[in-house]
Amino acid sequence: MPARGSRGSRGSRGFSTPTPAANATRYLLLTLVLLLTIGPFLWQLSTSLKGPGEDVYSRTPDFLPREVTFSNYAQVADTIPVWTYALNSLTVAAIAVAGNVVGATLAGFALSRLRFRGARLVLGLFLATLVLPGEVTIVSQYVTVRSMGLTDTLVGVALPGAIAMLNVLLMYTAFQAVPPDLDAAALVDGASVWQRLVHVGLPNVRGMLSVVVIFTFIGAWDDFLWPLIVLNDPERYTLTVGLQYLDGTFSANPRLIAAGTMIAFLPIVAVFAALQRFFFKGVEEGAIKG
Repeated sequence: MPARGSRGSRGSRGFSTPTPAANATRYLLLTLVLLLTIGPFLWQLSTSLKGPGEDVYSRTPDFLPREVTFSNYAQVADTIPVWTYALNSLTVAAIAVAGNVVGATLAGFALSRLRFRGARLVLGLFLATLVLPGEVTIVSQYVTVRSMGLTDTLVGVALPGAIAMLNVLLMYTAFQAVPPDLDAAALVDGASVWQRLVHVGLPNVRGMLSVVVIFTFIGAWDDFLWPLIVLNDPERYTLTVGLQYLDGTFSANPRLIAAGTMIAFLPIVAVFAALQRFFFKGVEEGAIKG
C-alpha cells in the first residue's frame, strides 16, 4: 500500500504544477513579447550600421548588415552639435532627477510619517492631479515659466518635471511600507524628524528611490514636446529636439536617423545598468529590509 501510494504521488500533479502545454504557451507568449519589445531596437541598430551600398527599402531587407560601418555615427556628429544637445539633455535630466529625489522623498515622508491637519486633503489633491493629462496643463505651465523669465532656458525645461506627483505617491507608498515599530523605536530614542528620515526611512526605500531616478531620467531625457515649446535658440536644444534636423537634411536618410536614435538611447542604458541592482533588489524585498 505505501508503495502504491508513493507511485500515485509521483504520477500525480499538483494544482500549482504547470503542464507541458502551459509551459509551452508561456514561452511562446514571452518570445512574442520579446520580439515586439526588442525587435524595433535591434532593427534600428542594424540600420545604423549599414553602409550606403545597402538598400534598406528592399522588399526583403537583410536584418544583418553586409557592410558594418560606424561612419553614420560620425556623420551625425559632424552635421549637428550632437554632444552639445546631449549635454543640454543631461542638464535637464539632472535637474529633474535632483528635484524628484529631494522633493518627492520629503513630500512622501511628510504625508506618510508626519501628522498634520489637512494631510488627507493634500494626498487627495495629489491623486486628483494624476487624472489630468499633461497636455491639459501645458498652456498654464508655459504661462508660469514665461512669467518667471525662464523661457528659452534649460531650467525652464526642467522646472515642470522637477517634482512629479506620481513619484510623490510612489515614495509615500514606500514609506508607508516601513514597519511602524522602527519609527516608534526612533522616537523613543529621541530621534528628530530629520534623523528618522535619514537613518530609518531612506535605508528602507532605496529600491523605490532608484525607480524614481530611472523613470524621471527617462522621462526628462525623452521629452520632446515641452522643450520644443520652451526653447527657441538652437544652441539650447535638447537631444530629442535637435535630432529632428536629421530628417530632411539628408533627404531623410534612415541610416543617419537610426544612428541618432541609438546615440540618444545609450545614456538610458547606462543609467539603468548602474541602478538595476537597487531596482530589482527593491522590487524583490518590497523596499523593506528586515
